[in-house]
Amino acid sequence: MSFFSKILLQPDVEEYLGNVFRNKELISALGTLEAERKYESLLNCLSHPPAFTTVRVNTHLASVKQVKILLFEEIHKQFKGLSVPVLQHPELQDILLIPVIGPRKDLQKQSSEVIVGAQCGNSVLRGAHVFVPGIISASKFMKAGDVVSVYSDIEGKCKRGAKEFLGTKVFIGNGISELSRSEIFSSTDSLKGIGVRMTDPVYLSPSLDNVLSSYLFLQNLPSAVVSHVLNPQPGERILDMCAAPGGKTTHLATLMHDQGEVIAMDKIANKVKKIKQNASLLQLNCIKAFCCDGTKALATGKREDGQVGWDKDQIWPIPGL
Repeated sequence: MSFFSKILLQPDVEEYLGNVFRNKELISALGTLEAERKYESLLNCLSHPPAFTTVRVNTHLASVKQVKILLFEEIHKQFKGLSVPVLQHPELQDILLIPVIGPRKDLQKQSSEVIVGAQCGNSVLRGAHVFVPGIISASKFMKAGDVVSVYSDIEGKCKRGAKEFLGTKVFIGNGISELSRSEIFSSTDSLKGIGVRMTDPVYLSPSLDNVLSSYLFLQNLPSAVVSHVLNPQPGERILDMCAAPGGKTTHLATLMHDQGEVIAMDKIANKVKKIKQNASLLQLNCIKAFCCDGTKALATGKREDGQVGWDKDQIWPIPGL
């Protein structure tokens, strides 16, 4: 039996995926039962975290071998001696894979509960702690230092500040509250830091916040594949039209050995700041970030200086959507 219930999709998304797996060509090649089995397998996979946490090595500053050793030591400390390997991707040499351990079904649920939003819950399943903005509800007498069970409000029906929630919720692990209930919900200021430090998550995945931050970039595998497919070369000029937070942008610059020019655009100013921060953190100087709607950025015809076009346009759909 699956640890989590089958994922709930929006009707239009479910219809689209269903049509993909039930089209005539696929059914003709596999048969109706096998096509349906593959569809159910997809839904099951989507209801769980990935089997691996993927990180990209900033080869502009260090070798994969060096970073692999440092990362293994960090994970060993986090997991209190539990031996978890760090693997190098067989095809993408700058990608390291960390196996995710779980689901851990022997965790004891606590009487004191914290309810978080679905997005926060997803982050916890990927190794994050619970940050205060993600907390929707907490038990009435919760104090700082209490051991609490954390649940995800997967349907978005819990009211902020509630003292109890009896609706649909999914247990995602135990942790230690950094703040009391009153500190979380009675503060006039907008609190940001860690609200619950996860000690026993259902899925054990390393927390990579501020870990080797100049050498590693947490990046989903499909996103990392994009830059390798584009195959940028030193000295090229590349346009990334929807660039935030800068994963593919910085990857492109790294593969170009920081030689050439990567123009990164996003139409939201705060997201452009994030691109610049990541470029600075990874010590990449060939990236120029602008706040601009990429669909309105290209001039038609030749410019006055005679230049036209780009060596490559990085115009890709967002992986995973």
